[in-house]
Amino acid sequence: MRIVSLACSNTEIIAALGCAHLLVGVDDHSDHPPELLEDLPRVGPDLEIDVEKVAALNPDLVLASLTVPGHETVVEGVEAAGLPHLTLAPTDLSHVYDNILQIGIRLEEGGVAGVRERSRKLVEQMESALGPETSSAEIPTPESRPDAPTILIQWWPKPVIAPCGKSWVDPLVWRAGGQNPLAGENRPSRPVPDEEVAALAPDAIVVSWCGVHPSKYRPEVVYQNPVFQDVPAVRHRRVFTIPEAYLGRPGPRLVEGLEALRKVVGRVRAGPPER
Repeated sequence: MRIVSLACSNTEIIAALGCAHLLVGVDDHSDHPPELLEDLPRVGPDLEIDVEKVAALNPDLVLASLTVPGHETVVEGVEAAGLPHLTLAPTDLSHVYDNILQIGIRLEEGGVAGVRERSRKLVEQMESALGPETSSAEIPTPESRPDAPTILIQWWPKPVIAPCGKSWVDPLVWRAGGQNPLAGENRPSRPVPDEEVAALAPDAIVVSWCGVHPSKYRPEVVYQNPVFQDVPAVRHRRVFTIPEAYLGRPGPRLVEGLEALRKVVGRVRAGPPER
């Protein structure tokens, strides 16, 4: 079976299922695990996939994504080319688990023996580490956990783009012991004007910029913003960095993202009290 992955998260799921040898092409941003991807053809950045290059690889399955605005155009191109594809669009942890199971089923239908069971085991491992998806009736409210520090995650700095309630990141923040100040909004993410960030007054800000290598993250961009000077996260030097690979990719490495968020919450709780 020949697979082309158009998103980092899809690539990492395939690798976690022990099927990286089936990949014949990946998007430009896929980088994990590096030793399994270094010799693979690249078909363009995730928002500018070269569908002709994808088609030239003669895939039996194209794994597409709708996790970022603009992916719709890529999926339309794949469909117009008549390529066999599976498009994943997770907005919560249950969707991430379902996507992994979907991939396992699709691959086994394509003749890859045993992968459906491996997908089930991978989901079980993730549920053990992350917890099952919480139903809407069970989700804690800020009122039920008033001591939980607010953690604002930045997908992008200018303008600030942050995840809202319809995101797999939102339950991770809760499981880490914090709360997402935009949890009440039923959308995946949105731009947040600087003045609104100041009004939200998060206890911590996590820099997790998409498409930027962690070595190039610059917390000083947050610290030096004149609008943020009274924000608790800035006043108490609580701007942290977590690689986008751990939070922005709906796949197995969300486990590492949760651990990183727990450390952030621990640092906030250990810091000086609000004055």
